[in-house]
Amino acid sequence: MSSTHGTTKTAGAVVGPSAPERSGPTGDSPQVRAVRRRVQELLPAKTVITDHARLRTYECDGLAHYRVTPALAVLADSVDDVATTVRICAEERVPFVARGSGTGLSGGALPRADGVLIVMSRMRAIREVSAEDQRAVVEPGVINLDVTKAAAAHGYYYAPDPSSQQICSIGGNVAENSGGAHCLKYGFTSNHVTGAEFVAPDGSVVELGGRALDAPGYDLLGTVIGSEGTLGIATAVTVRLTRTPEHVVTVLAGFPSTDDAGAATSAIIGAGIVPAAIEMMDALAIEAAEAAVHCNYPEGAGAVLVVELDGPEVEVRQEFDQVERLCRDNGAFAFRVANDDVERALIWRGRKSAFAAVGRISPDYIVQDGVIPRTSLPKVLRAIAELSASSAVRVANVFHAGDGNLHPLVLFDDSEEGQGEAAEEISGKILDLCIEAGGSITGEHGVGMDKSAYMPRMFSDADLDTMQMVRCAFDPNNISNPGKIFPTPRLCGEVPGRHKGEHPLAKSGIAEIF
Repeated sequence: MSSTHGTTKTAGAVVGPSAPERSGPTGDSPQVRAVRRRVQELLPAKTVITDHARLRTYECDGLAHYRVTPALAVLADSVDDVATTVRICAEERVPFVARGSGTGLSGGALPRADGVLIVMSRMRAIREVSAEDQRAVVEPGVINLDVTKAAAAHGYYYAPDPSSQQICSIGGNVAENSGGAHCLKYGFTSNHVTGAEFVAPDGSVVELGGRALDAPGYDLLGTVIGSEGTLGIATAVTVRLTRTPEHVVTVLAGFPSTDDAGAATSAIIGAGIVPAAIEMMDALAIEAAEAAVHCNYPEGAGAVLVVELDGPEVEVRQEFDQVERLCRDNGAFAFRVANDDVERALIWRGRKSAFAAVGRISPDYIVQDGVIPRTSLPKVLRAIAELSASSAVRVANVFHAGDGNLHPLVLFDDSEEGQGEAAEEISGKILDLCIEAGGSITGEHGVGMDKSAYMPRMFSDADLDTMQMVRCAFDPNNISNPGKIFPTPRLCGEVPGRHKGEHPLAKSGIAEIF
């Protein structure tokens, strides 16, 4: 993936703060030099990268608009490698950022030019699969889909399934609290993690949670999941395994419009049916998917729903009859059932290829990520269509309809003057629509660098201060993935009351004292 600037495609929104300039060779402060020397002394040579050309491999995650080359990178092979590196960073007051597969879409793994990037992708051991306990213990670099592959022989699988599940890693899923198509029925990562081996920002290794569903005391594990690497680094994760369903039915329904498809979605949930997934794509997204993977969706559809039902066979068959009736009652003119795994895979291929497929119909695009109440789908989708029509900026919609997690794709050609700016403006207005509907600025992609400017639109100053006090409790020196989530970092450890002189960070406008 490449920057939105030029004629290449992007995988994330570029709204919010200005992108950092591409950094050149840096990290020559005495503190960084000390960290470099000490990690080279303590870790194997192959583990530490200092060559600038090699470091540029890690200058961005899936949101390629933001690019920064780290001062050095550590390719961790073990929890000891991670703990040693973090401890040295803490002692030298040098920031560090953890990175997994680099598939994130919010700039959460963007490095620091004055810091260390700790790469977790080598830590791919599945330490244990315990069918009796319905648990697996995996290292953070393990690929999401590989957990299911390891558990399949025992009759289990790992339920959270981001669209990138073939390449995204469990550590990143924990950091972002990732979801996926099946989170409607099975929930997000937080619902499937019971414990973690965790390296705190001072380099200490602690255990959070365990095998039980709910550990006593404060929910520190719940605090860490979704914290986007700002509280420390998970080096092993205990996950829940889910029994492979007895029966699965996947259907594709074509509708004249997104209003009709949205009404069918609400009718299905309102009837007490909780499908494993309900996914929606509009006409523009369907056009892109057809061009890319020839998924053979219904011709002339203004929208399609992919509905998957799973569970005991008798129950699934009863729910299927209701789903078909409710879809047809709400205007479905086509209703197709996958007869085997090949047909099921083809239906899902159209949906899961949607982000990349948009590159077939637009040289550049912005992937947005917001959440609205399910009942607001028709209203918000109409508002997005009105924004698109009034601005002449095309927007393709593909999203998790069952839980209202939108992924509008804002299309533009950055080689045409002003189009990039217009696309960014529309992206921001879409987030405003989500907030106005009582929703959120992100469902599963995270805040990271990308959406930090929008946090004050959703949270009060008191809310943001409370979040940052939690962060300071974990990381008083602000070295664990600093500069992410919050629009303006507050300073930890400041003495309350009047100050003589002004803190240099506050004077420069980078931080506030609270």
